[in-house]
Amino acid sequence: MVDGGMLGDANGVEPAPGRVKNSGKWQKPRFSRKALMKCCLVKWIIASTQPQDKDDSSDSDLELSTVRHQPEGLDQLQAQTKFTRKELQSLYRGFKNECPSGLVDEETFKSIYSQFFPQGDATTYAHFLFNAFDMDRSGSIRFEDFVIGLSVLLRGSVTEKLNWAFNLYDINKDGYITKEEMLAIMKSIYDMMGRYTYPCVRDDAPSEHVDKFFQKMDRNRDGVVTIEEFIETCQKDENIMNSMQLFENVI
Repeated sequence: MVDGGMLGDANGVEPAPGRVKNSGKWQKPRFSRKALMKCCLVKWIIASTQPQDKDDSSDSDLELSTVRHQPEGLDQLQAQTKFTRKELQSLYRGFKNECPSGLVDEETFKSIYSQFFPQGDATTYAHFLFNAFDMDRSGSIRFEDFVIGLSVLLRGSVTEKLNWAFNLYDINKDGYITKEEMLAIMKSIYDMMGRYTYPCVRDDAPSEHVDKFFQKMDRNRDGVVTIEEFIETCQKDENIMNSMQLFENVI
């Protein structure tokens, strides 16, 4: 992200100098369990999982007896996501342990990211990320929304990821990204990563980063970026597509 990619490397590793292919065609990464476990939200969920009987039907069917929100059935979620049945069961077991009500609030998101990024201030980024997951603006995230969002970010197609990224940058959800919105997101990521990163990040780096990308994306120079401009620019820019997985590093 600091070197010019808006989104990070598929496996969390920067390509070796001279080994970046210039074919212009982005190759979809293969996601292993190891790659999946790099996701902060997945780590948070799995870490809270308690050993239970593998034949626990309540987990298999995603049922809870005392919750404010009961999620959809496992089969339906498996059809809506790219997670396996076993992965959904593990995610739900941890989700249930951490959020017995069946809902995640914004303070929980802030707590998660403060744990994984103690060297910086993750409060603002967690706020933006929460709003991207909280599609109905209810102030809480259901398990279904949680895993559907994770599925897109970790295993979705290029277009699905870019649509999700656009939604994150479109802070006021008016269908456009302004330079101010893009800068707010970028600053929040720099703040979360902290000032002790290597190489050291200059204070004006987020602004320079946004200026460069906004100039590429705002093709008709009307001061805003549409979803069409965003997707087209990202897909045609090799620097962005070679680092398509920002979200694997900071989700």
